[in-house]
Amino acid sequence: MPDEKQDNEQVEPVIDTDNGTSTATKSAPVEKRPDRKVEKLPPYKVLLHNDDVNTVDHVVHSIVRITSLQVEAAAVKTLEAHERGVALLLVTHRERAELIQEQFTSASLTVTIEPDGG
Repeated sequence: MPDEKQDNEQVEPVIDTDNGTSTATKSAPVEKRPDRKVEKLPPYKVLLHNDDVNTVDHVVHSIVRITSLQVEAAAVKTLEAHERGVALLLVTHRERAELIQEQFTSASLTVTIEPDGG
């Protein structure tokens, strides 16, 4: 059928401003892009370290403010860091992990990041 449009062609209306009529014309075929494989960013752990300086409230509120963790989960992570010396807060890509580390440092808390080896 000659009037059917092909998958890679687009029909665009053309309006004649002189007499107010419109017609449809075919535009140039659209090139399909080959499927590109998106490379996944390597994961990094964000680790909260225990200290003897900050209060539990300060640590919990800082975790809630800086991460997406809720108060209950932040309290569990705080207790884990206190009892074990370190707690895994989250795993994310490196740039975000670095930003989170800086934010915790600004809150006078010790957070380190390291590659998540799986």
